[in-house]
Amino acid sequence: MIDWIYRFARWTALFGGIVLVALTLMVVASVAGRALIGIGLGPVPGDFELVEVGVGIAIFFFMPWCYLRGGHATVDLLYMHTPRWAQKAVDTASDVLMTLVWLVLTWKLWEGMLEKKEYLETTFILQMPVWWAYALCLVGAVIGCVCYVTKTLTRFGLGSEPKGWTVESNAGH
Repeated sequence: MIDWIYRFARWTALFGGIVLVALTLMVVASVAGRALIGIGLGPVPGDFELVEVGVGIAIFFFMPWCYLRGGHATVDLLYMHTPRWAQKAVDTASDVLMTLVWLVLTWKLWEGMLEKKEYLETTFILQMPVWWAYALCLVGAVIGCVCYVTKTLTRFGLGSEPKGWTVESNAGH
């Protein structure tokens, strides 16, 4: 099951990458359209709204994989000079705290989505319902919850990382 969670996190990160590539192509088309307005082209309507939504979605789909790979920013100034048991304690504490933060974030995202849906809030130009973006981000947040809980449980010895997943191959500390 843990292997599947790690693989799924990787696929969600790839999906986030596809979203960013699509956004990049859309921005290029929009800028080119603005530059060629004299020949009848124009910007993509609502381009900044789509960028706002797309980047949020991509971030929520990247974060689980980043976390599993140990890709979060760390301050190694003191960490590298502490004993191994202290490093393990810091890693465990940070895993527990990040899991709690991610659970609260997901819960508040859920509440925000329900509120945006209840009040029928839309974007200014495209008139796209805002709750759609919240719902897509919520998918990434739920996947993140599963990944954060899974990695925390493996930290406590209640599971093991996938075969071939070594600390040396991680971007970690």
